[in-house]
Amino acid sequence: MTAPWPPGLVPFQIDRSHTTPITAQITATLRAAIIEGRLRPGTRLPSWLDMASQLGVARGTVKAAYEALADELLVFSAGAAGTRVAERAAPKPVEAKQIDIPRPLQGLERGFSLRPLPFQMGVPAQDAFPAKLWARLRTRAVRANAMAPVGPPDPRGEPELRAQIAAQLAITRGICCHPDQIILTSGYKNGLCLALMALGVQGRTAWVEDPCYPVARMGLKIAGLKPIPIPVDAKGLRVDMGVRAAPDAALAIVTPGQQAPTGVTLSSERRAALLAWAEREDAWIIEDDYLSELQLGGRAAPAMAASDPAGRVIHIGTFGKTISPSLGLGFVVAPLALAARFGEVAGYLNPAPNVTTQLALTDFLADGHFLRHLRHMKGLYRERRDALHARLDPGIVVDAFAGLSLVVHLPRGYDDVALAKRAPEYGIAPCPLSVWYANPAEAQPGLVLCVTNLRAQTLDKACDTLATLIDEGAAVPVAAQAA
Repeated sequence: MTAPWPPGLVPFQIDRSHTTPITAQITATLRAAIIEGRLRPGTRLPSWLDMASQLGVARGTVKAAYEALADELLVFSAGAAGTRVAERAAPKPVEAKQIDIPRPLQGLERGFSLRPLPFQMGVPAQDAFPAKLWARLRTRAVRANAMAPVGPPDPRGEPELRAQIAAQLAITRGICCHPDQIILTSGYKNGLCLALMALGVQGRTAWVEDPCYPVARMGLKIAGLKPIPIPVDAKGLRVDMGVRAAPDAALAIVTPGQQAPTGVTLSSERRAALLAWAEREDAWIIEDDYLSELQLGGRAAPAMAASDPAGRVIHIGTFGKTISPSLGLGFVVAPLALAARFGEVAGYLNPAPNVTTQLALTDFLADGHFLRHLRHMKGLYRERRDALHARLDPGIVVDAFAGLSLVVHLPRGYDDVALAKRAPEYGIAPCPLSVWYANPAEAQPGLVLCVTNLRAQTLDKACDTLATLIDEGAAVPVAAQAA
C-alpha cells in the first residue's frame, strides 16, 4: 500500500531573501525528510504543479528539485503513478572500530611531505632550489600544454625532453644513445619496476650489492625475484663471489659510479668482469645512477652504459637527487635491442608522468640551467660536507665520504636503528647504516649523515644533538634498547 503524503511532517520554509537558490532549499527539505525516515519508501510526492501551487513557486523549480533527488537515487519516476520515494537500505550502525593501515616504507622513511631535517638522505638542498626560475618555466609549460593537441601523449615521454636527456647524457655520463631508447619515469623506483616488467624475470635470482639501497632489495622480492647479496669492497662489487654464489642470475643491480652507501667506485677490472659475466650468461645489468654527475671528489666516472658494446646494461637515472624529488621525473635508457619492448611496456602499463613537468624540464635542460645548477650544487655540497667533517665531535670517527654523505661507525652492539627512530624528536634525521645490509643483525652499526640540508646556521646544533644522542645510546645496554 502506498504511503500517503504527510505534509505536516515536511515543513517547508522558503526564504526568498536567502542566497541559497529556491530549488536547493526544496531539495534539501525533501532530502532530509527522506533520509530521516519521515517520508517512507513508496510515498507519492505531490505533482510538480500541486507542489508549486502550495509553495508559491514556478513548476520548473519543483521539477528541478525532483530531478536532483532522482540523481541521488532518493526518488524515482513511476510514470502515471507520479514521483515516489525510493526504497533505501536501513542505515547500518557505525562501529567504533579503529582502522590502522601501516604506511609504506615505515622502517625507512620517517614520513612523507615533511620538512627535511639535518642529515636526512634523499632530499637535495631546499634552500638552493631555483624556485623562481622553475616557477617561470612551469607557468610557461602550463600555457603550452593547454594549447597542445588533445591526443594521447607519447607514453615514453615528450620527444623533445628525451632528445635533451640524450644530449645531456652524452656530456655528463658518456652515454651515446638514441632518444627512443629513453623512457621517462616518475623516479628510480618506477624505473626499476619498468625494467623488471620489461625483462620478465619473475622467479629468477638477482645479484644485489651488500650493503645496498634497501628499497632495491625489497623491490626485487615484491617483484617475485630472489635477491642474492654480493659483498662490496674497496673496488666495488665482488663479481667473483657473485659468479660463485649465483652464476645463472638473471640480473645484477649495481651503483657503479658511487656505491651506496659506501661511496666506492666500481673499478675498471670489476666493470669488465661484470660485463663479461652478463654477456656470457645472457644476463642484464641494472645501473642505478642515482647521483649522476654529483661526484664531489672530482669528475664522476663514466656510466657503465657508456662502455657496453654487448648491450647488457639498463641505465636508470633520476632528477630527484640533482634537482628535486618533487619533480617526480626520472628515466631509463634501454639497450637498443630492448628499446621497443620497453616502449610497449610503457604504452600498456607504465606511461610517462606529468606532461607539464616534462615541458618545463625540457626548457631547463635546453637553456643550460641544468649544467649550471649541477656545478653550483657540487660546490655547495662540498662546502657543507667539509664543514660537517670539521665540526663533528672528535669521538665520532668518519669511516667514508660516500657521495653526498658521511658514513660513521658506532661501537659493536650499538642499536643504530633505535637512535635513528628517536632522532627526529630532537630535530635531526640520520639514517641507520645496518639496514643497508642483507643481515642487519650481523652488520657493523653506524650512521649515514647526508650533508645536503646542513646549513651553516643549523650545523652546530645538529652536531651537538647527534653527539648527545650517541652518548645516551652508548650508556643504555643493548638488551634494554631492544626492550
